[in-house]
Amino acid sequence: MEPETSTEPSKKSLKKLQNKEKRKAVKAEKRAEFRTKPEPEHAASAPADVDYEKDPAKDNYGEVKGKSFSKDAIEVDLRSLDESYKDKTVIVRAWIQSTRGQSSGLIFVDLRKGGNWTIQGVVGTEMHEETPAKERPLISTSMIKWIRAIPPESFVVVEANVKLPAKELTGSRVTAVELGITKCFVIASAPARLGLDLETAGIMIQDFNEDPKVDKSKVDEAKVDEAKADEAKVDKATVDKSKTKGLIEKGTKPPASMLTHLENIAIHKRAPVQQAIADIRVEAKKLFRSYLEGHRFKEFEPPCLIGAASESGSEVFRLAYFGQDAFLAQSPQFYKQFEIAGGRERVFCIGPVFRAEKSNTPRHMTEFTGLDLEMEIQNSYTEVLDVLEGVLLHILRGLQERCAEEIETVRLVYESKPLLLPESGKVLRLTFAEAQKLLREGKPDQYSEVKDDEDMSTQQEKDLGALVREKFNTDFFVIDKFPETARPFYAKLDDDEDNVVGKRVRVTNAFDIFLRGQEILSGGQRINDPVELEKRIIAKELNPESPGIKEYVSVFRQGGVPPHGGGGIGLDRVVAWFLQLPSVQLAAYYPRTPKRLMP
Repeated sequence: MEPETSTEPSKKSLKKLQNKEKRKAVKAEKRAEFRTKPEPEHAASAPADVDYEKDPAKDNYGEVKGKSFSKDAIEVDLRSLDESYKDKTVIVRAWIQSTRGQSSGLIFVDLRKGGNWTIQGVVGTEMHEETPAKERPLISTSMIKWIRAIPPESFVVVEANVKLPAKELTGSRVTAVELGITKCFVIASAPARLGLDLETAGIMIQDFNEDPKVDKSKVDEAKVDEAKADEAKVDKATVDKSKTKGLIEKGTKPPASMLTHLENIAIHKRAPVQQAIADIRVEAKKLFRSYLEGHRFKEFEPPCLIGAASESGSEVFRLAYFGQDAFLAQSPQFYKQFEIAGGRERVFCIGPVFRAEKSNTPRHMTEFTGLDLEMEIQNSYTEVLDVLEGVLLHILRGLQERCAEEIETVRLVYESKPLLLPESGKVLRLTFAEAQKLLREGKPDQYSEVKDDEDMSTQQEKDLGALVREKFNTDFFVIDKFPETARPFYAKLDDDEDNVVGKRVRVTNAFDIFLRGQEILSGGQRINDPVELEKRIIAKELNPESPGIKEYVSVFRQGGVPPHGGGGIGLDRVVAWFLQLPSVQLAAYYPRTPKRLMP
């Protein structure tokens, strides 16, 4: 007789079946929740108590689709409206910044274009009494309710009669006229609840922490303690400044974190302060290019993709490239020199630079914009320094002159001291050893042990900047003759072999330029002789036959290369320190850090 077999499932099989059914139920529940989840309220949806279909004024508001404007209406940019448009009918496209109800029959609508170009609009059932009855625009209370319900930051188009205001306007950028709105259509609606509103987007950012698990956006109304400042990488001076300025006073909105700003990038960029910073950045690039073109420099375009991690393999981004490795260029340095070797006497470039450094500080990003130049040297490397000082001072003075309005907009949020600049030809130049001596004498408790053959820390640079401002009345200065230990292999050594620091460490014809105590440029003379270059590579304990370096040296053997030098300017730093911003991230369009690749 065969053994009896059970047809019932085993306990293990039964448990699997139960778990499978549970997962199905959860998925079904989520799908049902998604289907029944209410859509976000949009401006095109009429309030519950508005009977849109029966409203005789329905053709004058709602969604823009299928709606028309008056034949005599003219399209006008909000920013150009003035008294010359009095009594004309205009069409204006803008964002709704806010609406304010005066009564059931009258509301005010603030419209905005650009960063902070605002104009006051008025919608009322009794606004056009002076107009003959047959010609009066049809405005209903339902229309007023509907416009009042449009979420802020929706993009609309309005038809309006341009009027002189009954009294002086103080809350708008356009003060000479106001708009008597007769039609209002939504082109693109904002959600009923914004992740970041425009008012908060215009408050000073103090928290630059990028960990989404840590919510620091709700800052205490009374204070921002130093522990938070350290974690957010904000200088103590910035924190003290925020207390005295009263940006976190009782009754005002708390600031949002940088994380919140970047997760709501559209509203972040609409804030007047960010638009002003972006405009200043654009102007800085224009000034850089115009100055150099006026001094016989030619622009060129270096590659971002390179075939070898030539300068420092640990600091470059590696990526796959058709079966081989490629790297994002951490500097256009070699290519600037190739241009000089190729017969270009003076060159410059503007482009992205990539650094794979895990530096979560207010002055570092993994991608930034470099303003670079290289030039032949006739007699002395100081010819290069003269040009670099000239272009930077041209940029800084040009920004003060051309961007006074934008600078003031930024200062309303990020307070800054007046920038002290030297006269042309009178820039303070300290040797590295002189700078270290100034630190030792000015702050003996902190820096009595600093050495002339060791590079400076960030805090040393900031303290030096404060000492220089106090003693020499300038925020712009040069540190020259860096020790060879603090410069790359291609930096030219000082020809005077007796010019040494520390334990017989020779100095280089290399320098940095500082603004408000922070470095904005590194530069100097490069080695142009292949034999000397190879010796320096070996002295730096590098292999002259390694990929990238071998090809670099070979260029100097292809033909005689004249003496040359140059420098690299960090555009983001120039803008940030010029405006005295708490972080270089605020000067970037889309900051890239070790923790951020989006947006």
